[in-house]
Order: sequence, then structure tokens, then C-alpha cells
Amino acid sequence: MIATHQVRRADGSLQRLADYAGQVLLIVNTASQCGFTPQYAGLEALWRKYRDQGFAVLAFPCNQFGAQEPGSAEEIASFCSVHYDVSFPLFGKIEVNGPGADPLYKELKAAAPGLLGSRSIKWNFTKFLVDREGRVVRRYGPQVKPEALERDIEALL
Repeated sequence: MIATHQVRRADGSLQRLADYAGQVLLIVNTASQCGFTPQYAGLEALWRKYRDQGFAVLAFPCNQFGAQEPGSAEEIASFCSVHYDVSFPLFGKIEVNGPGADPLYKELKAAAPGLLGSRSIKWNFTKFLVDREGRVVRRYGPQVKPEALERDIEALL
């Protein structure tokens, strides 16, 4: 269950995902130097539109795809704030694939495999939609823009 996980915030402190219990979540692995980086704007728009209805975007920077997230937590947070006015939670940099994959991502991938049942994350900005009960509802590839998720988000709110 998603709520059982603890994750590291950008400042290094631990955050229990149980703190988000009862909310619809969009969990995304992000990168600042990626062709999909402009999706930060769409993620922020979703967060601002739906946060008062119990919705949260949780961003997990990851440097596993083309080394497109090389910066420190402070550099990432500054980039997101300056370029995209990001106000949703940014967490510490994690791995999403391989032996060092964060336990949260192991669960997300098992609950919502990708194309042809693949468990690995293929690239930055893969998105997982989680319902209010903490169940993974759907996985979206990086090419799916945040605004295309509105109908699915609204159905869960």
C-alpha cells in the first residue's frame, strides 16, 4: 500500500506518504534537462486546479535517464521554482529502476506495469495516478501530457 512508504524530501527529511491519505496522487519521476521538462508547467496547473479538492502532485527527480537530472536538491528546487513556478512537493533524487530502485517505485511498477507488462520505467515523466485509498489506478508514459489526465483525475476526486 502506497501509504506505508516513507520518502526523502528535497531537504533530506523523511515524509510519510500516509500524510497524503485520502488524497488523489499523481506521482511522477522528473528531470530538469529533458525534452519533457516543460511538463512541469502542466503538472503545476493540475496541482493548482485540483489541490483544494484533495489532489497532490508528488515529483521525484531521477538521474537514471540520459543523466538529465545532475543537480543537487537545492539546484533542482531552484530550477523548478524559477522556470516553472513549481509549488507542489519535490522530493529527493531517487532511482526508479535497478537494484537501487526506491521501494515506492517498486510498488508502483508492480501495481501498474508498462507496455507489454514491462515493470521498468522507460524515461523521465512517467506518471502514476493513485486513488484516495492508495491504490495505483493507472500508469501514463512520458509522452502523455499532464493536461490529458484531467478527466481521469476528476473521476477520482
